[in-house]
Amino acid sequence: MYSPIASKIILAAKENGLVGADTLVIDSIIHVLSLARFNDHNIRLVPIPSSPSARRRRGRSFVVDITSKIGRQLGIPVSDSLELCRKVVDQSGLDATARAENMQGAFTLKRGAFPRGDLILIDDVVTTGATLTEAARVLRLQGLHVLASVTACVAQPLR
Repeated sequence: MYSPIASKIILAAKENGLVGADTLVIDSIIHVLSLARFNDHNIRLVPIPSSPSARRRRGRSFVVDITSKIGRQLGIPVSDSLELCRKVVDQSGLDATARAENMQGAFTLKRGAFPRGDLILIDDVVTTGATLTEAARVLRLQGLHVLASVTACVAQPLR
């Protein structure tokens, strides 16, 4: 689990749409991106999409929304090019093996999407890496270059 404070901030942003919490999440990702020194790369940010049920419940696709704001602030193009192609279960109670199985084959490229450049996956939290690993796998299978992934929080220890 990540820290109790980080957990509250992520939940306030993700589930309650609190602007101040969104800003903290956005600022943490911008901080990491600014330290990474991607100056020699043709960067595109690729957000990890929410499930259709989460989008309906929240009224937005949280990571897509924050990634769009990050892209605008930094002048980095965003390619909202991934979508879930099958139902996945909530991963909060799953161990690493179950998370990997849950995410296997869960993503596809959106019709007509072909993000060019050096792709950086953006998500709110990494726990085991199953979601980011699967997203990167799908993009690489299409011959695309995934340079890195950046999240606002890292679960400690990684499960």
